[in-house]
Amino acid sequence: MKFTRYCRSLLSTPAMAVERYTKSHQSGADIAMVDLEDSVPPARKEEARRLAEEFFALPSTKLARSAVRINALSGPDGLRDLIAITRYRVKPDLVLIPMAESPRDIEIAAGALGPDCPETEFLAVVETPLGIEHAPAIAAAGHRLRGLVFGSADYAFAVGARLSWEALAHARGRIVNSARAAGVEAMDAPFFEVADLAGLRREAGLARDFGFSGKIAVHPRQLALINETFSPDEELLARARRVVAAGLENGRSVTVVDGVMVGMPFFEASQRLIEQFDPPQPDGAPQSADPSRPDGPPRPESKPRPDTPNHATET
Repeated sequence: MKFTRYCRSLLSTPAMAVERYTKSHQSGADIAMVDLEDSVPPARKEEARRLAEEFFALPSTKLARSAVRINALSGPDGLRDLIAITRYRVKPDLVLIPMAESPRDIEIAAGALGPDCPETEFLAVVETPLGIEHAPAIAAAGHRLRGLVFGSADYAFAVGARLSWEALAHARGRIVNSARAAGVEAMDAPFFEVADLAGLRREAGLARDFGFSGKIAVHPRQLALINETFSPDEELLARARRVVAAGLENGRSVTVVDGVMVGMPFFEASQRLIEQFDPPQPDGAPQSADPSRPDGPPRPESKPRPDTPNHATET
């Protein structure tokens, strides 16, 4: 299993629900997202674009990424969303591109944002039969694409399938394989029964075992369970420490840990796991590096938030 703090969980907030913006940032989700698509009626799209700018001006937690889901690029609202984003004072970390059906969707978004949003990355939502067929090409669409997201509801409706794990197993497997082949992440669709935490635990576990990196939450109460499921437990971390220690002792040559022969792939995977989920913190100091990118440059605790005072967490 592969674990990452980049996208274990994502929480969506309707753009019109301004009163929920701060709670979204402080929710504990790896990705806090404001939605311009399904949750906004057509007559209020322009208003939603204006309101959503404030979502990115709010202070965020150290590791939370701010995101926006735009409208589909097959229609004019998606293009209007991208133009609006280029004018925001603070740019989103991520843009979710819904109804992605070809690499062209990613190319359009990259071209529209251009030099105005040089650090903004993309997640492509694959939720149509054509999108599933083209998933390998979409996943390899460029360096700004960080992952595929499965949209189970739209896909199930399009093919006439039940919204169950078994009925959608083929689509899920294709998304995971396409994402991993391209070296990007894969996020699973939401579990829509908000009160059924046992059902969520089962489906999140299946998604983890399938190879997904995380899962979308439809309510804040789902986040703790999702984050727990897509994080290594103490037993796995302890074994990773033993593997890393053995590698250091033996010059990373093949050796035996807990009765299992391990070599370079095990050493590297264990080192990445420790860097993200068990980093050293001398004197209680926070990590300065972005744990989702252990080989990348340090990531600041949050983007500059112009003309915005500090906000306390809402209760």
